[in-house]
Amino acid sequence: MIGRKEEIHMLDNALSSGRPEFVAIYGRRRVGKTYLIKEYFNNTFSFYATGVQNTNTKQQLRLFYEALKKNGDQSSSIPKDWFEAFSRLEKLLSAESVTREYKSNRRVIFLDEIPWMDTAKSGFKSALEYFWNSWGSSQKDLMLIVCGSATSWIINNIAKDTGGFYNRLTRQIHLLPFTLEESEELLISNGIQMTRKQIIECYMVFGGIPYYLNYISPGNSPAQIVEMLFFKENSPLKNEFRQLFSSLYKNSDKYISIIKELAKTKSGITRADITASKKTVTGKDLTQCLESLEQCGFIRKYHDFTRAVNGCFYQLIDPLCLFHLTFIESGKTGSWLDMIGTPGYNTWCGLAFEKVCLQHIPQIKRALGISGVYTQAFSWKSKKTTPGAQIDLLIDRKDDVINICEIKYSKEEYAIDANYEKKLIHKIETLRAESHTSKSLWLTMITLSGLKKNEYSGSVQAELTADDLFGW
Repeated sequence: MIGRKEEIHMLDNALSSGRPEFVAIYGRRRVGKTYLIKEYFNNTFSFYATGVQNTNTKQQLRLFYEALKKNGDQSSSIPKDWFEAFSRLEKLLSAESVTREYKSNRRVIFLDEIPWMDTAKSGFKSALEYFWNSWGSSQKDLMLIVCGSATSWIINNIAKDTGGFYNRLTRQIHLLPFTLEESEELLISNGIQMTRKQIIECYMVFGGIPYYLNYISPGNSPAQIVEMLFFKENSPLKNEFRQLFSSLYKNSDKYISIIKELAKTKSGITRADITASKKTVTGKDLTQCLESLEQCGFIRKYHDFTRAVNGCFYQLIDPLCLFHLTFIESGKTGSWLDMIGTPGYNTWCGLAFEKVCLQHIPQIKRALGISGVYTQAFSWKSKKTTPGAQIDLLIDRKDDVINICEIKYSKEEYAIDANYEKKLIHKIETLRAESHTSKSLWLTMITLSGLKKNEYSGSVQAELTADDLFGW
């Protein structure tokens, strides 16, 4: 199995704990949640069932009934409600012939996509609560795993529930996209030969979503891959953006409207800015949408110590969203191969590479030798100075240093010239003036291909390249 070392360690501990285990695994669609559990348990469960999107309670119960029959239930009718369904499951799990995990001898239940099982007024959640609290939680050899792409449902209805599920979860696994290092490992295992620069080019479009990366076929350049997957008549990912959000949210338009608003600025905006746009939701609805988008990894939330603002900032970091809104949504791009080298393409490359770096801050910290130092990382834009200044990434460190990270996408070594040196000096001076910080400000260059040594590169305290983003 590629990557997932921490998650596998958590599952190992759960299997060997000697007590009832209630595990929730969540993360955005296509990230590999179901694959992880099925591979780990070799597709062998005491009971497995999955919810299906856009079906009613009767249909969900019918599917659950089919899963019960497959695992030995002798009943001749569909359960009349979820309480009866879980009562039958309890009886099935109590049988001597029940399938057990071969190493631990545990009975393992895997309920996949449970948010889809919880249809309106179905009573699913109450029945699951009763099943676990009245019986499951007393079975020392029982392991219940629930999974779902609708991350907010898992968190709000189980992880943060203040009712019957309060403090019932024994472990939570938030499955994140692959890092560049893990993406490279996946591509190699699929027989794909790419340079690290090419892998980054792919990551700038797909992110670290295994489902998308598995579409990459050997013998094609990143540009050819994008052309085939997005711009041909029957391209498999042409409508992925809309399908992704519609599968996660019942009212996907309001989430997309927030994504579009955040895409207008690379450094992030406040909740008040989002509300002021009048193109998105407001109030409690906005709070829930922002929390869900953050939980799914589409956006990041950060605090900026230099601004006296009540609240925090929200920034789009998902590569696929940026790519779709830049090139697919407008309908102006008919061929990706024709876009290469255009001003629009070059602008997108710079923004997309920044998103990649923002998703690899732990790797950047490791390369800087500060993995163990508490930090806050965020983009920054001046509010008082004219002309203004913008910094791609600030790493504010507890050891009295701030790394001012300039992120540059260039196929060749990046050369600092006299004009850019003046801009860098202005950025540092502006940050110092507006933040009133007494910390040391260290200029850090993060480039794709390295920094060219010349008379202007001496002010750079640290230099990182593509290899550093892969973790070594």
